[in-house]
Amino acid sequence: MDPVQHEPPRTRRAGGHRSQGRGPTGVSRRGLLAAAAGVAVLGAGGGYLWTRERAAAPDPAAGGVRPVAGTSPAAAAGSATFERLSGPPRTVARSAAGDVIATFTDGARSAVLTGASRTWREPRTTSAAVTSDAHVRLMPGAWSAGKEKTAWFKGWFPKTLASAEPDILDTAFQYGDGAPTRRTAKGLRYAGDAQFGPVVPGESEQSFHYHDEKSDFYDYLGIPWTFADGTRAQPESARLGDVDCSGFMRLVWGYRAGFPLHDTNTAGVGLPRRAFAIAAYAPGVLLIPDTQRRPTDISLLQPGDLVFFAINIGKPIAIDHCGLYLGLDDAGHSRFLSSRSQANGPTMGDLAGRATLDGGGFYAEGLRVARRL
Repeated sequence: MDPVQHEPPRTRRAGGHRSQGRGPTGVSRRGLLAAAAGVAVLGAGGGYLWTRERAAAPDPAAGGVRPVAGTSPAAAAGSATFERLSGPPRTVARSAAGDVIATFTDGARSAVLTGASRTWREPRTTSAAVTSDAHVRLMPGAWSAGKEKTAWFKGWFPKTLASAEPDILDTAFQYGDGAPTRRTAKGLRYAGDAQFGPVVPGESEQSFHYHDEKSDFYDYLGIPWTFADGTRAQPESARLGDVDCSGFMRLVWGYRAGFPLHDTNTAGVGLPRRAFAIAAYAPGVLLIPDTQRRPTDISLLQPGDLVFFAINIGKPIAIDHCGLYLGLDDAGHSRFLSSRSQANGPTMGDLAGRATLDGGGFYAEGLRVARRL
């Protein structure tokens, strides 16, 4: 997935490369909350709509993913049948063998298609791995019932099902722990191991606020950005290579995939700036509404969904963190990826809190909202 805009590179700040000691190991205030948790797994093993509705879905603990029956993606697309399902309203495409090869949710631009199986690991921060053949792709417009009959879809579906281009999940991992630098033809560093933000003077390494937030996608890139409404944003040189949790989602979905962005925390066209505003105002489908409590069922989630958390001690009902749902890891736990202060950048690992949505961990306790773009 190529960047949507090319700009000349800026000079990288001194000391900007993340060290191997990316996250502190001391007790955090996240750890204090996690230690008190003791909630059972939510839903059916943490749930995952894409897995549940597929025929003969594999046991995640066994490792690997069963390949889709059939010959080629083009043949699978050509022989696909389409079925309407509810909760949420959606269309699933099935191969001739009956396997679900794609899911299109009414009102959402993101679709999940079957593709090559991939495995993601982050051995420095977790022993877990995520193996998945779910590829998250962005459609030009929101899905609605019957779109599979349109000329647009008949051209788009076989091409996209066969695509080897990085999807949303692949793209997100291009900013993870140890990810190699990628540059445009003009030299702009558009991907590579990202940090969260500058160190806050006076904060200890165990502090929740040790690395400062407020780093958006254009800070990571080091380029000015003009939004559709004409607003012009300037990067801060001290934040070059940095991206906070909502900035990370804007980097992946907006800069890389072309989803519209705006620079306010109110309703507008596309993704607003901060996590609470994305949860409240982003386009798409609200899967889990904010009841200011942990949801009792997360079985509707599928890879690519945005998940939101209230994790700031002292503000237990305020949404202040967001991430990207990956699916089930090799132990059957619902795992997500987000950019975090103590991990100093994007991570699927377990520093200062397990990156899972089920069980009694810090982030599982703090989960509040889920949205499908």
